[in-house]
Amino acid sequence: MTDSPVLLDVTDGVATITLNRPDAYNSLNIATKELLRDTVRQVADDDAVRCVVLTGTGKAFCTGQDLKEHIELLENGGSDALSTTVDDHYNPTVTTLATMPKPVIAAINGTAAGAGLGIACACDFRIGASGARYTTAFAGIGLTADSGLSWSLPRIVGAGRAAALLLLAEPFTAEQALEMGLLNAVVPPEQVLPAAQELAGRLAVGPTTAYACIKESLAFGASAGLVETLAKEDELQTLAGATADHRNAVESFLAKQPPVFTGG
Repeated sequence: MTDSPVLLDVTDGVATITLNRPDAYNSLNIATKELLRDTVRQVADDDAVRCVVLTGTGKAFCTGQDLKEHIELLENGGSDALSTTVDDHYNPTVTTLATMPKPVIAAINGTAAGAGLGIACACDFRIGASGARYTTAFAGIGLTADSGLSWSLPRIVGAGRAAALLLLAEPFTAEQALEMGLLNAVVPPEQVLPAAQELAGRLAVGPTTAYACIKESLAFGASAGLVETLAKEDELQTLAGATADHRNAVESFLAKQPPVFTGG
């Protein structure tokens, strides 16, 4: 493993981004936040990448802000770096994860806390390790939500449960996360990344434009009315219906053959 705090591997259309600070439980110092933001943007813009997996090394997925660096900045007059990190780092990372025109899978190999949980919730799928623990964390250190959690949590688990998770900041297990719909699956820790990569492999050979349209449609419908959403669906269905993937898939269906999607 390299010493880089963020690793990137692209194989067969799947980009695997790995947070690589296991001794710090993959907490996010400035260097890691900058590299993660830039790496997420890189894979979003790479047409060769058709699906993304985000995971961590060691026992944690990501425990959020590096509090050792945080306290040093507080004590040494580095408050400017603290006051700009949400806008400079967390917001662009979460926005890119949520809006990139390709599926994103969080392979949550261990603890996810604070911004780590927010980053996971910005992904389209979440596969978690059995026995792992999660927490929103912010209220416990006198902060409010960031990394999109005040947007994503209510949509994933409902407004009442999201309020309790954020206000109480109590830890909860992967099994509880599965029950509340925050996770799509819980598997043994050693199977988290293989399970995510298997899913990513399926998605990477799927209809790329259709996936992009589905993500855009879901995001639009989350805040729009029915009439506006129907118009957006019409717009996006026209786009998807004009693709070679759609035409070839229909022909394959009629010929009783499995479709082959090229992303066109």
